[in-house]
Amino acid sequence: MARPKPNPLFQWQPAVPFLLMITFFISQLIHPSHCDIGTAAQYSPPYLPTACYREDTSQFPSDNLFAAAGEGIWDNKAACGRQYSVRCISSSVAGACNPDQIIQVKIVDYAPSLPSPPSASGTTIVLSEIAFGSIADPSTAPASINIEFQQ
Repeated sequence: MARPKPNPLFQWQPAVPFLLMITFFISQLIHPSHCDIGTAAQYSPPYLPTACYREDTSQFPSDNLFAAAGEGIWDNKAACGRQYSVRCISSSVAGACNPDQIIQVKIVDYAPSLPSPPSASGTTIVLSEIAFGSIADPSTAPASINIEFQQ
């Protein structure tokens, strides 16, 4: 008795688990970014009083990496004390950003009520001089830079 010819549509079935496994591993390597994009300015002393902690100097981190929240992240004072990772991604001046540098800042104030004016208004976040200088060259950077940030 002659053997029936195998159906060519079913010959690929053993490869299906292998293809599913490869697809799973590739999907684990490619993740969507969980960061937001915004703008940052800088502000100078005096840093007190703040909208979050008034005259309390213990609010400032010892590394002086702190910031004021703009309207977009203020959240009716809920932003006070939040920590954000911030990275400069671009600037209107070539070479002003240090894109390899990521800093962690603590929100201590509200941008519209700062005791000293920021270098630009309406930004997502306003960084202390030290924080801004850590991710961008303050001597060449414009009034605001484009940032990537994540809580």
